[in-house]
Amino acid sequence: MVSSRTPDPSPTTLRAGGDPDGEGRRRAWSRRADPIFRGVLIVAASSVLLVLAAMILRTTWEAWPVFAKEGLIGFVTGEQWSVGTSRSEVTGTYGAWPFIYGTLKISFLAILFAVPLAIGIALFTNEIAPAWLRRPLTYTVDTLAMVPSIVYALVGMYFFRIYVWAPIGRVIADSPLGALTFFSGPVLLSSYWSAANILAIMILPIITAICRDVFAQIPQDEVNAAYAMGATRWEVMRRVIVPHSFSGIVGGTMLGLGRALGETLAVAVLIGSSQRWAPRLFFGGDAMPAVIANTFADAHPEAIWALLAIGVTLFVFTMIVNVAARIIVVRVSGRLGGGAIV
Repeated sequence: MVSSRTPDPSPTTLRAGGDPDGEGRRRAWSRRADPIFRGVLIVAASSVLLVLAAMILRTTWEAWPVFAKEGLIGFVTGEQWSVGTSRSEVTGTYGAWPFIYGTLKISFLAILFAVPLAIGIALFTNEIAPAWLRRPLTYTVDTLAMVPSIVYALVGMYFFRIYVWAPIGRVIADSPLGALTFFSGPVLLSSYWSAANILAIMILPIITAICRDVFAQIPQDEVNAAYAMGATRWEVMRRVIVPHSFSGIVGGTMLGLGRALGETLAVAVLIGSSQRWAPRLFFGGDAMPAVIANTFADAHPEAIWALLAIGVTLFVFTMIVNVAARIIVVRVSGRLGGGAIV
């Protein structure tokens, strides 16, 4: 006997037959959700600018008494740093040139040391190393980027500067190069030389990783075409891979330079913490992040204003480096094509 009862509607039946009210609600919610999501994204993006603006305005406001007394040019080019102890006015003399000079010097030396080594490691990893060695080598380089700054500082202070950098510095100072003022002795353990070397080690993983990724993006057709024309492996790397990736190398270099400009702890224990400066490689000096870290804890209110002025100056230099990096990468990419990832 066949039942004449109508089957109960199942969820599938409802969906198949259509639910005008439910579909309408979903469409209405979708129309409302899109503007909400767009607004959340705008707020998230704007928050970065707001935080940055708040940092700039706050630190500049606190440091303004020092800038007003010394003048912007006088603060940047002055060589005397005599801290006052007032709580209401600026009584000392503040010239930040020794710290600016030290920061720029060790940063550019670190780039000079690190970039060729990073390019060599990246080329070896991508093009020469056997398959069994590539992965461990890549992990080793990436691990260096995760080592805390305090570890670099301790190893540099108790091992490298005593047993590696100082002996190499003495060899350089005793060679014919020592006749030049820049390479003349004596070789101090804590110096621009030691600080630049520890910075080079710290920024090496960043530049290497970027170069490695950029080299891996080279179109294989161009590489094969070079081999087909009779080029050797070295000629392919020198004339195809590196030129095609030049904009990416520049971007990675600038990123490493930005890291070097702001590094604090390792530089603070290896640069010498001297308010003097000299155009000599093995001379002890100071850097902007280092002098802030070393003196902020015991500083009087007036000295804090001066340290904040150094912080504002460091921020300006960092922004200049970032903007310059973007401009260089865009122009080089437009001229050579490809390779930039920053």
